[in-house]
Amino acid sequence: MVHAPAPRFPPVLLIGGAFQRKESWGRCEEALLKSMDVVSVDPPGWGAADLLPETYGADFLADAVCHMLDECGVGRANVLAGSYGSAIGYEFARRHPDRVGRLVLFGTMTAIPDHAQAAMRRTLEYLAAGEMQTYAHALLDLLMTPERLADIPNGTLIHRLLVRRIVTVSQAEVQQMTTNTLRLLNHQALDTSEPPRAPVLTVTGEYDSFTTPELCRQMAAACADSWYAEIRDADHMLIWERTAETADLITRFLGCQPLDGLPYCRSVERVSPATPAVEPVHTL
Repeated sequence: MVHAPAPRFPPVLLIGGAFQRKESWGRCEEALLKSMDVVSVDPPGWGAADLLPETYGADFLADAVCHMLDECGVGRANVLAGSYGSAIGYEFARRHPDRVGRLVLFGTMTAIPDHAQAAMRRTLEYLAAGEMQTYAHALLDLLMTPERLADIPNGTLIHRLLVRRIVTVSQAEVQQMTTNTLRLLNHQALDTSEPPRAPVLTVTGEYDSFTTPELCRQMAAACADSWYAEIRDADHMLIWERTAETADLITRFLGCQPLDGLPYCRSVERVSPATPAVEPVHTL
């Protein structure tokens, strides 16, 4: 938990992806600290936390995160959750509505499509065989968009750094990767019958081929009070690819500021409450 010098908004809770530790928010955390206290967490199953069997789903993880906030004395917070962590953030807001002010979900979807499930199962085979180079490239081919790396700021550099990081993970991290992937496959669909009551912003990169713009917008449509934003020149790794722009969008949403006219967004759309013909707020 890091305290802002002069917070203007409630604290924000950061819940990262399956391969993102609480320490890896970097420049995004620095940008958010200009306006709010920041709480980052390793939920059970990754980072510094103990291994969690794959039989436990997002409901357990959401309750664990709530318990952590209790222990830290944080009563109510905004939530920023990405990729694997977006399921936890969604369930947290659903199960503990009095604890969440606003919710930002980036790189998210309500269920994993068949093609992605097949690709994820192949990565498990590479992990089990200890083929870490093959695993790293197969995983990043799923999470990044190889044919668009040249169009993404620092896309090639980020890809190279992630390969280096993945091939040097410890055996404990290999176990975490295995169980977290199995958890995604075992608990792949979120309960959208009673969505969160909190205002929700879903965000994706325009080139995201994993949690595609269509899937991310479907998540927004499943929520009761939602917006959808698509960031230019980014894919699934938008937090690292377009850090300043993503942090600005998040800060604007958490501060209840207008989202129209943002040059780094391909489109921003008010999705729910649904209207007969929903029009983009801003399209470039």
